[in-house]
Amino acid sequence: MSLPVFGFTVPTLPGRNWLTWVSFAFVTPHEQAVRSIKALMYTYAECVDLARFDELGELFSHGVLSSTSAADPDDGMSGDDVAAFYQATNKVHGDGTLRTRHLASNVVVEVADDGLTATARSYFAVHQGTDALPLQPIVAGRYNDDFALVDGEWRFACRMVIVDQIGDMREHLTFDLSQGGVRYVDHVELA
Repeated sequence: MSLPVFGFTVPTLPGRNWLTWVSFAFVTPHEQAVRSIKALMYTYAECVDLARFDELGELFSHGVLSSTSAADPDDGMSGDDVAAFYQATNKVHGDGTLRTRHLASNVVVEVADDGLTATARSYFAVHQGTDALPLQPIVAGRYNDDFALVDGEWRFACRMVIVDQIGDMREHLTFDLSQGGVRYVDHVELA
């Protein structure tokens, strides 16, 4: 059986509900924005876990990354500074990764009526397992994000990292996150 959907013929599979196919055939601009924003959020996690710091910096080339753990949470980093900070403070292990898994959940995205900006809030938990550390959660918290549509692509405008719980981070970072007051200049050599 085939179904006409917006001028195209969409084949259906035996035993499949035809409404399922129609729902895949039409995605509203709002839903496409939500999907793109979630993909961007998940790309952040992937870049950190795989130690792709230059790509991570590119995610913030139009925005700012900040944290409540920073000495001045209102003073964030952008672009190359994000890449340099993560390169200087994250321990890359023998396999070329951080041996972490950043998991985002409870993602709530709200797109503005004009479709040009959006906000999101979510939880995160980071698990890590190394030769010296059995697999376990090492840090958990929340992300509060602002996004902007830049040249047709959703970009981070601002990500605030709120750290709520800290476990054994000795295999992940080169500094003690539990002390707070983190400053970029303490970890990255300025040119």
